[in-house]
Amino acid sequence: MSKVIITCDSTCDLTQAQKDEFGIITTPLYIRINDKEYKDGIDITADALFEKIRETGELPKTAAASYQDCLDMWKPLVDQGYEIIHFSISSSMSACFQNARMAAEELGHVYPVDSASLSSGIALLAIEASLMAKEGMDAKSIYEAVEKKKEKLNVSFVLDTAEYLAKGGRCSSVAAFAAGILKLRLCIGVDGGKMDLCKKYRGKMANVLCEYVRERLNDAGDVELDRIFITDSGTTPEIRELVKKTVLEVKPFKRVLFSNAGCTVSSHCGPGTLGILFFNK
Repeated sequence: MSKVIITCDSTCDLTQAQKDEFGIITTPLYIRINDKEYKDGIDITADALFEKIRETGELPKTAAASYQDCLDMWKPLVDQGYEIIHFSISSSMSACFQNARMAAEELGHVYPVDSASLSSGIALLAIEASLMAKEGMDAKSIYEAVEKKKEKLNVSFVLDTAEYLAKGGRCSSVAAFAAGILKLRLCIGVDGGKMDLCKKYRGKMANVLCEYVRERLNDAGDVELDRIFITDSGTTPEIRELVKKTVLEVKPFKRVLFSNAGCTVSSHCGPGTLGILFFNK
């Protein structure tokens, strides 16, 4: 049987329990704030990051997992006889994929994948690859399969505030201004590796999220029902359960997975963001 292992950068936003379940290894991106550098999810959490932002009034900067970070993660695995499928955040959002590709070319036995996505969109691809590896597929076949599969990702989220995306240059300040004045909630979708404004909602976040879930799932047409992620950058257990209930009222997913956005994703989307992520057929 082929020895294949799956790795990702930390923007996949998998929980530790999920990484353990599917045998996925991650390497962190870097968060820089107040002249200090932290490893995403290791030295700092999203909650702590938001507290620092409130204290300073400044958004952090993020830095990609480096060429050397990739080599350090992969070499012990290659030395054990593994081939590796590695997933990076969209190359249009970060240098992670470029760094991974250079490291893979030097080391060999590594297939780097530009996910053209972020957060648990990456996680969905990594889980698919992990399941293929457990079935005994070889690395090249898995790589070719996930390159096709990534075109089926349906990734979106609703912002509680547009301030973070605006300050980070991820959406126009005009959109942020309008959102703040009119109490709008912006729905952002990821398509072709880039983030785009899909829709503007108005009202209380709980009501907006229910409307968003229904519209997103109904508009998607045929979807794969194996699993769906509900990922947020900080909300209440009641909101999570409300969203799960709404998801299952619309589509009978076999498994609903929860995850929290890490520091890298949270630093751009801000607190209170929530999204649903799944595959179209």
